[in-house]
Amino acid sequence: METEIMMTRMENGSALTAPGSSSVLAVVPQKAQGLLLRMFADPYLLEKPERADLVTQLRECVTANPRVSELRVLFAMALCVNFEVPDAIEELREAVLLAPQSFIAHLKMGELWMRLRVMDKAEHHTHEAALLAQSLAQSELARRQAASIRSMKQAGIERGGYKNPRFLLGRLSRLWTRDRGEAMATVDAS
Repeated sequence: METEIMMTRMENGSALTAPGSSSVLAVVPQKAQGLLLRMFADPYLLEKPERADLVTQLRECVTANPRVSELRVLFAMALCVNFEVPDAIEELREAVLLAPQSFIAHLKMGELWMRLRVMDKAEHHTHEAALLAQSLAQSELARRQAASIRSMKQAGIERGGYKNPRFLLGRLSRLWTRDRGEAMATVDAS
């Protein structure tokens, strides 16, 4: 659903812009726009050289327009598709700083943190996006993302592994066994 909305809005020239503002796509080269549409349709359609080309073109756009938050969001999404996650985090962070009232910047930052299993940050940015939603479609996107985050948290899926009692008990058991083995080795050596 998110992809359909983004594609429709991109085709209409209003993908990430607020009502009444000029289109972000006006500064994006035509070739990059085509690659963006394909990326939104299915990121796996882009071959490695196409992904690299898209990243290069969007980097040039961001360099020429460093204060445009929505452009940084597009760039960060392309960086993610090109497996350049640390750079994507920085671009999304800058997008949120430039436009703290941007629904899409917070939503995408929350999505990236969710995919990286950093649930507290994912939850925070998704909540901010929900508060900033200006349409039913935006509210639904934020609601679904928040539901996914809640499900992941309930399942214990977070960065650093599973956080359920059995996981912790298993870890403590291994630590106790290791420490006990080291203690026994020390006693035997004396």
